[in-house]
Amino acid sequence: MSLLELFIIAIAVSMDAFAAAICKGFSLYRVNIKTAGIVGIYFGTFQAIMPLIGYLLGVQFQSKISAIDHWLAFIMLGLIGLSFIKESRDKSCCPPMEGISEKKLRQSLSFKRMSILAIATSIDALAVGVTFAFLDVNLLPAVSFIGIITFLFSMLGVKLGNIFGIKYKSKAEFAGGLILILMGAKILLEHTGIL
Repeated sequence: MSLLELFIIAIAVSMDAFAAAICKGFSLYRVNIKTAGIVGIYFGTFQAIMPLIGYLLGVQFQSKISAIDHWLAFIMLGLIGLSFIKESRDKSCCPPMEGISEKKLRQSLSFKRMSILAIATSIDALAVGVTFAFLDVNLLPAVSFIGIITFLFSMLGVKLGNIFGIKYKSKAEFAGGLILILMGAKILLEHTGIL
């Protein structure tokens, strides 16, 4: 897998965190670089750790399923992509701004809340990590790309969410889903000799 392909996967996987960061930005009264950085660190860290865990799990089973690994990658990336597209249709992500107190705004960046949100948005990265175990992937650049891209997109998402609300949430998730489906199809076509 080329660095460009890893970069594209990193962007696709980061779209879920980007959408959640937009929602976080929408719910925050004011956003500065520190606030955006905190959100970015949570999302970026979890998005980098989860594919590593997925990779380690996948390596355990690699010898048993190497004959069908391309089908597994296709199915898993496809399902994750379809999940993103389905979520892009969900309009219930972000809370309304009215009635949000300063105390609640501070609590929204607490370790517990941010960790739960970061884990929830990185489950798909765990599945992507499993697919890495069956492909020719250099793990360090892969998880680094995912973590750094997610960090940057999350910081951007917080700011965009604060400025524009949820205008871009569904488009980001739809784009991420479509990219993952196309990457899964490309892997399948390459491994079956069609490409």
